Amino acid sequence: MRSYARMAVILLVVGLALIVLAEISPDTAAPDFTLQGMDGASHSLSAGRGKYVVLEWFNYDCPFVRKHYGGGNMQALQKKYTAAGVIWFSICSSAPGKQGHYPADKLAELAKQRDVASTAVLLDPDGRVGRLYGAKTTPHIFIIDPDGKLIYQGAVDSVPSADPADIAGAVNYVRAALDAAMAGQPVEKKVTAPYGCSVKY
Repeated sequence: MRSYARMAVILLVVGLALIVLAEISPDTAAPDFTLQGMDGASHSLSAGRGKYVVLEWFNYDCPFVRKHYGGGNMQALQKKYTAAGVIWFSICSSAPGKQGHYPADKLAELAKQRDVASTAVLLDPDGRVGRLYGAKTTPHIFIIDPDGKLIYQGAVDSVPSADPADIAGAVNYVRAALDAAMAGQPVEKKVTAPYGCSVKY
């Protein structure tokens, strides 16, 4: 009886580990989700079907996130592509008590200070959606095409540093993927290694 109980515990632990380490393969369907925004409204991935969708994991206290927001790089991407009809969700998966977690009203204040231009800033305090997508770092980017398939996941750019001075000389993977896909061309790099602070689940 004890051996069965021990086996059940092992299977449970393994199952939980698989959930934590879940990742999505390129060109497969992105899992649907619904999260509350800092505006109090509910936002779902499926509501954006027929459009390109960008999922951006962030933590305003992370120096790698500050790299892209401090110099306006992330906001420029948000403004350019939302103006072109792309839905851009910025997602915070920091757990309560962990770095980067703020109440919705404080998060809204921080977003306003940074002139954030995403479609919505979403709250994932239990980390459910972050784990579903295998989000590892802040920032970590996922791009989904109008058919609901994942066409890019990884870093914002090619220089894994927290120095804003490195942005100008880097290859912007997000811009490259969206420009290619929206022009009907194949995305050259579908997966890159994300860099940044670990997501504070």
